[in-house]
Amino acid sequence: MSETLKPGLTSTRRYDIDAGRTIGFMGDDCRVYSTPSLLYDIEVVCRDLLLENIEAGKDSVGTRVELDHVGATLLGMWIEITVTVTEVNGPAVTFEFTARDALEEVARGKHSRFVVGAEKTAQRLKAKLAKALAAA
Repeated sequence: MSETLKPGLTSTRRYDIDAGRTIGFMGDDCRVYSTPSLLYDIEVVCRDLLLENIEAGKDSVGTRVELDHVGATLLGMWIEITVTVTEVNGPAVTFEFTARDALEEVARGKHSRFVVGAEKTAQRLKAKLAKALAAA
């Protein structure tokens, strides 16, 4: 791993909550940031922080998430996600995160990722696809 990838490393990113990031089943007046969109955005912030601090040809995959979505963020508001590396154990990296909008904390939790060789992972996935197609 890189010398810069260590506990305490942090990143914050802000997202505008547009219609594509919201639930629609409560009607247009009650559109709020969906949990799946929140999780996706958290994973992107964590992955991008890793990509800035690992070798070329490496990437990461998510392996575990603990997510408490404790507040609603309305359509048109912004969300700010802050992730912090809490543990680096070889290729296994653990993050803690918080998310807040202009008024309150709306989420907190932990996320684990595993650093992989991009080419080797692609070869493994292609082999699995070939095996699945042969079995079909």
